[in-house]
Amino acid sequence: MAVDASLLRRVNTQVTLKALRVEGVATLTRLGRITGLSRQTVEAVLDELAGRGWVREIPPDGGAMGRPARRFGFRADAGFVAGVDIGANKILVALGDLNGEVVAWERVSVSAEAPASERLEIARRATLACVDAAGVPRTRVWAVCAGTSGVVDRSGRVSLSIVLPGWTGVDLAGLAGGWFGCTGLAANDANLAVRAEHWRGSAQHAADVVYVLAGHRIGAGVLIDGQLHRGRTGAAGEIGALRQVAWEGAATRLLDHGEAGTVFDAARAGDADAIEAVEGFAERLAIGAAALVLAIDPDLLVVGGGYSRAGEVLLEPFRRHLTELCLGVPEVVTSTLGDESVALGGVRLALDHVEREVLGL
Repeated sequence: MAVDASLLRRVNTQVTLKALRVEGVATLTRLGRITGLSRQTVEAVLDELAGRGWVREIPPDGGAMGRPARRFGFRADAGFVAGVDIGANKILVALGDLNGEVVAWERVSVSAEAPASERLEIARRATLACVDAAGVPRTRVWAVCAGTSGVVDRSGRVSLSIVLPGWTGVDLAGLAGGWFGCTGLAANDANLAVRAEHWRGSAQHAADVVYVLAGHRIGAGVLIDGQLHRGRTGAAGEIGALRQVAWEGAATRLLDHGEAGTVFDAARAGDADAIEAVEGFAERLAIGAAALVLAIDPDLLVVGGGYSRAGEVLLEPFRRHLTELCLGVPEVVTSTLGDESVALGGVRLALDHVEREVLGL
């Protein structure tokens, strides 16, 4: 049977590029050993990749004796991806290279009452400022992924938002991609946060994960077998839509006693009213989390969002109520990424796209 030469070249390119990304820097001999390809084939692939700007030849060490081996490295700065967290009160942008290393951050405030057009313009300017501050040409941004509250469908359009004014119907992916003339992506903030935790946070060791975003609003994201589960319409994890869960308004009841940080501090100090307020919030949080735990039976439950900074003051009653409601309670931990998780999840999702659609991995 005849072998398609173009397909063979693509396969050779993919395995060589993948090996080089893992190795960082490698010689022709080393790459040939890893890939099983001949030295001549590996050399031809590397020359092609160098022509695309994805690979560079590393100059030999000055003190090397004899003819030095040719060494090559993957150019992580050949392209960049941006993750943008568009929240009620802040815009947070992370710019990552092709290895996923964040090279720049940009944070700006935004009013919770800002109309959609104003919020989008602030996000656009913040993302451009982040790229410019890093000294990266705008043409090298290959993908942008925006995260936001609400239901985001598979096309990247916000199909429902009850938090941000005028947000329902916004083509977030299309608009974000237009900032740089590149691919635009969009996803629910809790979905991006759980992706980030699995990539570089508390959930690296787990395959099935429930992430609960606990803050002024409550949301959830789910990983199954290490893969983000969005559902048919992008609404997977929207347990709060069920009024019996009582997630809507849970934070408001807590805030009736003062600023969240103040209430948690007072509870930590033994104030009876604050302890009662935190207890009520933890119980309502646990009801929704229990529904997800019973449905998925995850390895791990991560509590993230702004309220996760309370630590054991919140986690102790949360675990207790969860135990009362579940057949078996998974390991429960707090996020290690804090409020950077959504932007980092955007970087990861954008990088997934680049690796698949551009690098062919």
